[in-house]
Amino acid sequence: MVITKQPLSCDAMRCELTIYNCNSPSPSLSSSSSTFITIISLTQAQKPSYHLPAQAYTGSVAEEMGSITPWPRILFLIFIALSAFYFHQSSADGTEADQPVALYVNASESSAKKIPKTLFGIFFEEINHAGAGGLWAELVSNRGFEAGGPNVPSNIDPWSFIGNESSVIVSTDRSSSFERNKIALRMEVLCGEGSKACPAGGVGIYNPGFWGMNIEQGKTYKLVFYVRSSGPINLSVSLTGSTGSPTLATTSIVASEVSNWTKMEATLQVKGSDAKARLQLTTTRKGVIWFDQVSLMPTDTYKGHGFRNDLFAMLKDLKPGFMRFPGGCFVEGDWLRNAFRWKETIGPWEERPGHFGDVWHYWTDDGFGHFEFLQLAEDLGTAPIWVFNNGVSHNDEVETSSVLPFIQEILDGLEFARGDAHSKWGSVRAALGHPEPFDLKYVAVGNEDCGKKYYLGNYLRFYNAIKRAYPDIKIISNCDGSSKPLDHPADFYDYHIYSSASTVFGTAQKFDKAPRSGPKAFVSEYAVTGDDAGKGSLIAAIAEAGFLIGLEKNCDAVEMASYAPLFVNTNDRTWNPDAIVFDSSKVYGTPSYWMQHFFRESNGATLLDSSLRSNLENSLIASAITWKDSDSRKHLRIKVVNFGSNNVTLQISVDGLEVNSLQSSGSTKVVLTSGNPKDENSFQTPNKIVPIKSQLDEVSEEMDVVVSPHSLTSIDLLINSNPIRTMGSNSVDVSSY
Repeated sequence: MVITKQPLSCDAMRCELTIYNCNSPSPSLSSSSSTFITIISLTQAQKPSYHLPAQAYTGSVAEEMGSITPWPRILFLIFIALSAFYFHQSSADGTEADQPVALYVNASESSAKKIPKTLFGIFFEEINHAGAGGLWAELVSNRGFEAGGPNVPSNIDPWSFIGNESSVIVSTDRSSSFERNKIALRMEVLCGEGSKACPAGGVGIYNPGFWGMNIEQGKTYKLVFYVRSSGPINLSVSLTGSTGSPTLATTSIVASEVSNWTKMEATLQVKGSDAKARLQLTTTRKGVIWFDQVSLMPTDTYKGHGFRNDLFAMLKDLKPGFMRFPGGCFVEGDWLRNAFRWKETIGPWEERPGHFGDVWHYWTDDGFGHFEFLQLAEDLGTAPIWVFNNGVSHNDEVETSSVLPFIQEILDGLEFARGDAHSKWGSVRAALGHPEPFDLKYVAVGNEDCGKKYYLGNYLRFYNAIKRAYPDIKIISNCDGSSKPLDHPADFYDYHIYSSASTVFGTAQKFDKAPRSGPKAFVSEYAVTGDDAGKGSLIAAIAEAGFLIGLEKNCDAVEMASYAPLFVNTNDRTWNPDAIVFDSSKVYGTPSYWMQHFFRESNGATLLDSSLRSNLENSLIASAITWKDSDSRKHLRIKVVNFGSNNVTLQISVDGLEVNSLQSSGSTKVVLTSGNPKDENSFQTPNKIVPIKSQLDEVSEEMDVVVSPHSLTSIDLLINSNPIRTMGSNSVDVSSY
């Protein structure tokens, strides 16, 4: 016969399961004629009791029709009932039962994959004042007075004047000595002679920087500016608080003959600190003075290369495998006239014309230019990826028949980066202090331009010209090749995703069926956006981590991936969220920044075959790698994302290792989580959500680890000097191939 069972009946004190012969009527119809047995009776105060007829103990239960129920089936029903009881009991107590999930890791050579050294990197775009007023340490905003445009009179914001209209008049004219940026500031001082004395402290101009200059006690700052006047000058140069006091540093600039433009330099030694300081240029002498190209830089930038130290350190800590630059939409421009043009951003900073970034709506003086981007990548020890304009903006395009000048501009840019120091453009680089070529091997033809009228025609012209001149350069197409093959040649194809947390997490399998031959994917922009993300939430980071695990597991189809945007100055939040938040003096990482730390060691590591065995595919994902630290010690790292709201007990089983090769000493567990999935970091609580590390006291090839809800967990198991072996074969070290 076939046994059926009455549903489990539970209350707060008791659970009961009844089974009966399916050939007999249900007890509810005629209890006198049915054969049923209560096999489990459980209470809180008692151990389980089993009510079975004597025949059960001999291996079967005899029913009135002579049918036999196998004893193993009875045991199975007992197991089901026990499990249900304990689940019911935990719910009655108001607690959540851990959900057990098996994770199998195959550490053998046969299924391992080498992860590209470039898999996880960074994308720098000039957005949110990421460079100007951010990573680039220049403290003066609108240093050349060009932000108001080429016509005069013009807006000199954020410059302002000290005094009133009866004592000083400030205007602009086109008298600069620099041909590519002709605007200069003219200051006519009306006081200072006879009975019309100037106010105490003099009159003049001041610049507050980018929402305040961070001036720190004990540090020195280099001031450079250009000046001319029909008479002698006596200027006071000061760093002060935001209202003009207190004075943090001051020096005098005195000259009797400056009828021609003259470069002035001074070093300011600071005796106080103020994160909202300003620079003042004042005088008490009557006359007319012209100013141009006023720069103030801290003298302690990274290696003297102009990068703000704390922001540079945030990037360095990510150990990026590549750096994509300088945009994004910043490269395209709303109109081509405002696109980023590399030739306008090299050479002496005073001669760079700057440009208005019309997509993100602010002026950049381009002190952070093509050379500085290449230098940044070199300082980070990472591979530069240059995104260039291909004759296409958001609103206008160059026809393919007319695109040759744009192609030549890019070929010149490649020679600038890679050419011999005696070549035309390589010599320009050498003159800037870098005689050795930069290691530029990747370029992207445009940004998000696929489908525009002239993109494909222009792309093919660029592709062929670059491959002829530099066959080793890898070229990235804007068109997505993940679902169907590209209809044009490329080394990589670009893929962007900005969406909700659930969508981004659910896209982890996007590349499971992507082509394994032909161009690989470059996921150059990914992020959770919208209500889920806020200004950088935990749930956004957890979803992104799940997506990255999916990319990692598909590392034979995906070459590179980077979060976007990277930086935001909190005073110019054009885009939310971002990885790194800063103001003039402080910085913190959002959960999405800290999430990327879990993937730092993946570049160049070995991906192991791993599989989860559960019904939680919609909320759980995991991967396993082996990697070596700076001391050449080998680690097995298991990363798991729990996107769900319950604890999970991860039952880890590792096969393919030598016996007892895992070491408790040096093995750790790192967790990124918080009490609320919408929690965020802030200047007030910058470390609310950061990775928390703990030691694992007992490790083995078979071990359980509890994974918190809404969390990213990394389990690092130190492997001793015994190598990983292939199952059923001799030992082989797969992390070295």
